[in-house]
Amino acid sequence: MCPPEYFGVMYEINPWMHREVVADIDRAQEEWENLAATLRVAGAVVEVLPPEEGWPDLVFTANAGLIFGDTFFSAQFRHEVAGDALPFADGLVAAYRFRSDAASHAYLSRLTGAAVRSIELVDERLYHLDLTFCPLDDRRAMVAPLGWDRYGAKVMEALVPEPLVLEAEETVALSANSVVVGTTVVMPHCPRRVGAQLERWGFDVVVAPVSEFLKAGGGCRCLTLALDVRLGALA
Repeated sequence: MCPPEYFGVMYEINPWMHREVVADIDRAQEEWENLAATLRVAGAVVEVLPPEEGWPDLVFTANAGLIFGDTFFSAQFRHEVAGDALPFADGLVAAYRFRSDAASHAYLSRLTGAAVRSIELVDERLYHLDLTFCPLDDRRAMVAPLGWDRYGAKVMEALVPEPLVLEAEETVALSANSVVVGTTVVMPHCPRRVGAQLERWGFDVVVAPVSEFLKAGGGCRCLTLALDVRLGALA
C-alpha cells in the first residue's frame, strides 16, 4: 500500500474522475490508515511504499502490475495490471478492452503456466476486472455480469460454482472491489443483501469507507497490491 500524501484527482482517465472534484487529503489519509489497520487486524502484513510527489495515482498500488508466484509483471496500462488479472481455482481470470490488451492473455499464460480465461469488459464505469469480480475462495466469488459481454458472462457462469451475483446498484457502489484476507472480506460498501449472504457462507464482513478514493474510481482492492498471489491463494 502507498499513503495518499500526494493523492488527488488531477486528470480524467475514467468516468468517475472529474478535475473539478477536490479530494479531501486529510479524510483520504484517515480512510487509508483505517483500511491498512483493518487489513492488519484481519491478518494481513502491510508493506508500505513511500509516496512520490507528482504521482497522485501511486496510492492505487494495484495499478503497478501483477505479482504471480515469484514473478512481477510490470504494467504499462495497456497491459495487465493486478486489477485485470485475478487468480481463481486453477487459473487466472483476465479482462480486456479498457486498460488491458486481449493479446497479452496468451503471453501471460505462457509465462505463468496457468490457464487464463478472458473476459471482455463492456461498461466504461467498470474499467477493471476487480470492479466486477471478487474471488472469495476456490468455489465462491462476488460477480457482476453488468460489466461483461454475453460470452464473458457465460464463461463466469461455468467457472464459479457458487456465485454471489451483484445487482446493478451493488455493482456501481464498487462492492466487488474488496479485499479478502482469510475469511474476512474488507469492503468499501456492503449492501445488506450481500452482507447477509457472505455471513451465511461463513465470512466476516468489515466495511472500510474510502469515499475520497471513489472520486478517482478506486475502492479497497485498488488501494492494495497482493504480494503472495498463487493459484488457490486469494490474499
